[in-house]
Amino acid sequence: MTQDRNPAVPPGSGAANGPSAPSTPATGTSPSKPAGDRLPQLLRLVEAEPNDAFLLYGVAQEYGRRGATDEAVRWYDRCLAVDPAYCYAYYHKAKALEEADRIPEAVAVLRAGLIKAKAVRDAQAINEIAGFLDAISD
Repeated sequence: MTQDRNPAVPPGSGAANGPSAPSTPATGTSPSKPAGDRLPQLLRLVEAEPNDAFLLYGVAQEYGRRGATDEAVRWYDRCLAVDPAYCYAYYHKAKALEEADRIPEAVAVLRAGLIKAKAVRDAQAINEIAGFLDAISD
């Protein structure tokens, strides 16, 4: 994909519960279609562009929405392998782990994400990751 975008701040970011994937992927999917329709389309796009961190993040988000934690975590890991500065992948990977009651893993992911967010000087990611870390480390 040749769209200009900041990989650390995906579209739709800044919500109170952290950033989220876009409600309509760059594939032209209508927001009125059920979320289940997006995953096959995203997977086809990933076949064509396997190193697109934005697409990998989108697939992870879709698996996370389905409650498929292990699969979501694998896709967040793929996203971070392609672009270690994709700070919100750390946030949402930790969120998936937290929802699966895997708190120690979530804390470790947030700590790594906080280090990366500081390294790339992403103030919004720093604040959101640190806030989430504080909330689950108590």
